[in-house]
Amino acid sequence: MNRNLSGILSKLLASVSLLAASTVFAAGNTSAEQSQYLEESRKVAQEFMQTLGGTLKKQLALGGAESAIGVCKEIAPALANEYSKNGRVVKRVSLKNRNPVQGVPDAWEQNVLAGFDLAQQQGKPLSGMEVSTVRDEADGRWFRYMKAIPTQAMCLQCHGQPSDISEGVRALLLKEYPQDKAVGYSEGQVRGAISIKRLLEIMPVTD
Repeated sequence: MNRNLSGILSKLLASVSLLAASTVFAAGNTSAEQSQYLEESRKVAQEFMQTLGGTLKKQLALGGAESAIGVCKEIAPALANEYSKNGRVVKRVSLKNRNPVQGVPDAWEQNVLAGFDLAQQQGKPLSGMEVSTVRDEADGRWFRYMKAIPTQAMCLQCHGQPSDISEGVRALLLKEYPQDKAVGYSEGQVRGAISIKRLLEIMPVTD
């Protein structure tokens, strides 16, 4: 088997394992603290998407798709900053990111997003598609959580097939996001994910 293909399959299998477990804790038994962080993360993800989605709908109704671009550019990062407190970090990530600064997933997030895509293609519902785990990383031990974001019909005005996006929206996207990758979606596809992490323990410095 081609080495590159083997590596890709290994990553996909790892992602599927994460999804099959739904909630995975790498540190043995689930502690009360970790259970609390899971419920907290679910609540934050739900509130975040409800607030952002409601704001987008209002702006689309008031000023159309061109004016709604500012919601994702300004309000979405502001919301992420608002929820990123008390040791928690919240962001939106995607394999086809629009914001090259804030939307790029790290290696673990890429793996989970690939698993989300595969699960969606296999017909699994996006409504309950989430992963959580505790990971030892270079800077510490982290509780991590991701929740899939579905592509809704209203999203297609800015994220759909390029030929279906209006000329005005395309021009504004080119101006605001010259390296934009976040197009070509269809309704119901995984658009990306809400990613939440919380530092549990700082790793000791070793020589």
